[in-house]
Amino acid sequence: MSINRLLLLSLLFIFAGSTLHAQQTDVRIRISGPKGEGVGFATISSSGLPDTATRQQKAADSAGLAVFTLQQGHAYRLRITAIGFQALEKSIVVKGEQPTFNFTLQLPANSLNNIVVTSTRPLMRQEDDKTIVDPEALAAVSTNAYEILEKTPGLFVDPDGNIYLSSTTPATVYINGREQKMSAADIATLLKNLPPNAIASIEILRTPSAKYDASGSGGIVNVVLRKGVRIGLTGSLTTGLNQGTYGNRFIGLNLNNNNGALTTYLNLQYGRRNSFDDIRTNRFFAADSVLSQDAHTRYKSDNYYIGFGIEYQLNKKWDLGYDVRFSYNGNDNLSRNNSRILKLSTGQLAGSSDVDVRNNGYSSNLTQGINTKYRIDSLGSEWTTDISYTLSPNNTDQTFTTGDGTLDNRLHFFTAQTNLVKKLSGKITVETGLKTSDTRFDNSTDYYKGTGTARIRDAVRTGAYRYTEGIHSAYLQASKNFSGIILKVGTRMENTNMVGRQLSPADTSFSIHRTDFFPYIYLSRTLMRIAGYDLKAYLVYRRTINRPAYEYLNPSLRFIDPFLYETGNPTLRPQFTKNYEANISVDDRPIVAVGINDTKDIFTQVVYSADTNSKVSLRTYDNLGSNKETYLRLLGAIPPGKRYFFVVGAQYNHNFYQGLYEGKPLSFKKGTWTFFTLHQFKLTPLTQLSMSGFMRVKGQQQFYELSNFGELRMSINRQFMNKKLNVTVSVNDLLQTNRNDFTIDQGSVRASGTRISDTRRWGLNIRYNFGLRKKEENNPFNVESPEKSN
Repeated sequence: MSINRLLLLSLLFIFAGSTLHAQQTDVRIRISGPKGEGVGFATISSSGLPDTATRQQKAADSAGLAVFTLQQGHAYRLRITAIGFQALEKSIVVKGEQPTFNFTLQLPANSLNNIVVTSTRPLMRQEDDKTIVDPEALAAVSTNAYEILEKTPGLFVDPDGNIYLSSTTPATVYINGREQKMSAADIATLLKNLPPNAIASIEILRTPSAKYDASGSGGIVNVVLRKGVRIGLTGSLTTGLNQGTYGNRFIGLNLNNNNGALTTYLNLQYGRRNSFDDIRTNRFFAADSVLSQDAHTRYKSDNYYIGFGIEYQLNKKWDLGYDVRFSYNGNDNLSRNNSRILKLSTGQLAGSSDVDVRNNGYSSNLTQGINTKYRIDSLGSEWTTDISYTLSPNNTDQTFTTGDGTLDNRLHFFTAQTNLVKKLSGKITVETGLKTSDTRFDNSTDYYKGTGTARIRDAVRTGAYRYTEGIHSAYLQASKNFSGIILKVGTRMENTNMVGRQLSPADTSFSIHRTDFFPYIYLSRTLMRIAGYDLKAYLVYRRTINRPAYEYLNPSLRFIDPFLYETGNPTLRPQFTKNYEANISVDDRPIVAVGINDTKDIFTQVVYSADTNSKVSLRTYDNLGSNKETYLRLLGAIPPGKRYFFVVGAQYNHNFYQGLYEGKPLSFKKGTWTFFTLHQFKLTPLTQLSMSGFMRVKGQQQFYELSNFGELRMSINRQFMNKKLNVTVSVNDLLQTNRNDFTIDQGSVRASGTRISDTRRWGLNIRYNFGLRKKEENNPFNVESPEKSN
C-alpha cells in the first residue's frame, strides 16, 4: 500500500465518526492542592447523571490536568482521589465550549492511616502522542529500573542494552527529560543501579513531537524519576541476590521527604554483578577454509550509585529544582578466545591460537542539573528552563597474550533548554522553545607489543582522538481542538556542527556543518463510544535524523581478538527517516498501530574482510543506502486493580534494504515477529503471582539473521508486617530460551554462530518500607488492590 493511500484511508477512518459527536466538547479538569500546586496523577472518575452507567476514568498529567470528552448540557458526578489527599466528590453541568473546572483537594484532617484510595491506574495509557507506563505493577517484582524496562510490554531490550520500540533502530534514552550521551552499555549500567521504586513513570514516544530533539528515529524512552511523596518522610530499604551460573547481590536505600513547599529525595545503591557471555562462530574466509572461534567472556563489576534531588515551591507561580546523580562502575572482564583454522575438504587443522584478553578498569558518570517552572495562568500555560552538565570518564587497562594497552576516554556534555507553553482562547495551544547542547569527547589509546621488559610501542593501534559536537535548535508548534478533532502542527530547526580530529597515528580530521528542518503533524479524533469507553484514532508524521555517535566515528583500531578488530568510520554521514503512524486506543489504552519508517543513507554495523589478510575481519560502521520498514503493533489488556490482569501483544516488522555492500549491489528483505505478555494474579490479598515474557520469531540485528528466541520470567510476591515488608522470589529465563543462533551472508562475509549468556537466574528480593504510609496506597511499595482491602 502506498503512503498516500495509507494517509487517505487513515484520514477517512479518523473522520468517519465526526457526526456522532456534534454536541460533545472537551472538558478540562484541573486539580490543585491547598497551596495552589498541581496534584499530579490524581485519578478522576466521571459518571453521567442520572445514568451513572456512562462512566469514564482518567489520570491527570503531572500538572494535575485531565481532559474529558462530555456532552454539552449534561450533568456529571466527579470523584477525585490522589495519594496524600482526601477524596472529593462534586457534580458539574457542562456548558459552553471547552469549559474548565478547578478543584482543590484538602489534606487529611486526622491520621494518614484513615485514607483509603479506591482508584486504580492502567499499566499503559495514551496521552496525545506518547504512551505513559505506570510502573507500580512491575516495581514490586523487579530488582532495579533496568528490569522494569525489560518487563514493560512492547519494549524489547537486547543483550547489549539497546531498547527497541517500533523500529529496528534503537530508541534514545532520556532521564527526567534529558538525553544521556552515553553508550547503550553505560546507560544499562546506570539503570541497573536505580532501585525500581525510584521510577515515577516511563514515557514512550515512538514519534516525538517538534518539542523533542530530531535525533529520535528509533523513538524516545524517557525515565521519569520519583521526586518525593506529598506528606512526611517515607523510604525503603532493599536487598537481594540472584544466582545463575554466577551470583549477583545488591542493597539500596530510598528516601523521600516532603515538608510543605520543600521536597527532597535520596537514592543509594550498591551492587556486585557477575555473569558471562559465550559467542561461538564459524567464518568462511576461503573456498575450503573456515575459522572456528569460541570466545568466552566473564564480566565482574562493582557498582555504586547515589542520587539526590531537591524541589522548592517559591510561591504559587515559581518552582525551583536541583538534582545530582553519580555512579561508579569498577569492572574486571576476562575473555578467552580459542581460534582454529580448518580445511573443510580434509578436516585437517591448519592452525590454532589461544588468546586471553583482560579488561580491567572503571567508568563513572556525574550528572547535575537545575530546573525552573513558572506557572503563567490557571489554564496550564507555563515556562520551564533546564540546565544540566554531565562528566563521564572511563579508563580501561587491556592485557592480552601478545601485548597490552590503555584506553582513556573522557566525555563532557552540557545542555541548556527553555520551553514556553501558552494556552490561548479558541482551544489553541502554542509551544515554542530553544535548546543548545555541546559535547566534547577525548580519547587516548596506547598499545604495546610484547610482555615484560620487551614492550615495544604499537604505532598502528596507538592513537589519540578529539571530537566536539554542537547542536543548536529552535521549535514552534501549535495545536487546536476542532470540536473533538485535535490537530498539532510544528517544525524544528537544528543547526549541527561536528568536528573530529585524529591526532595519532596520523593527523586527519573531518567536520560536518549543516542546518535542517524537521516537520511534525499530529491528528487525533474520538471515533465513537462503546460501552462507555472512548475509541480514539491518531495519525502522526515526523522527519528525524540519526547522527553517528562519537564512537562510530573514531578511526582508532581496537583489539578484540587476533582475527577481529574494531574501528570507527570518520566519513559516516547522518541518516534521515520519515515516520508515518496511524494508531487506535480505547479509553486512552493503545490497542493497534501501523506505521512506516522510510530511511535514507542508513548506517549500521558491518563486518568487512581486512585488505591485508582474509583471515582477519574488521568491524565498523558504514552508510549502505535506504531501508523501508513497515510495522504493525497489536495490544490487548485487562486493566490492573482486580484479582487478575494481563497484557498481551504482538509486533511485526518488515525491512527492505537497498544499496551497496563492499561496493556491490545490496537487496535484503527480512520480516520479524515479536510477541510479549504480562500476567499478574492475586493468590491471596497479600500474595501475588506474576509472569512476563517475550518471543522473537525470525529475529534481525543489523544484517545478522537470528533464530527464534525469547524469555519467560516468573515471580511470587508476599507482603508481611502490615504490608511494610515485601518478599519476592523470582526466576528469569526459566526455560533457558534467551539464546540464539545467528548467520550473516553479505558481500565477502559468510558466517554463522551461537550466542549464550548467563540469563537464567533465580532471585530473592526483600524490601522494607518505613515512614508515614497510607494504609491502602496504590504505589510501587504496595501492589495490593485497594478494592480488596478491609
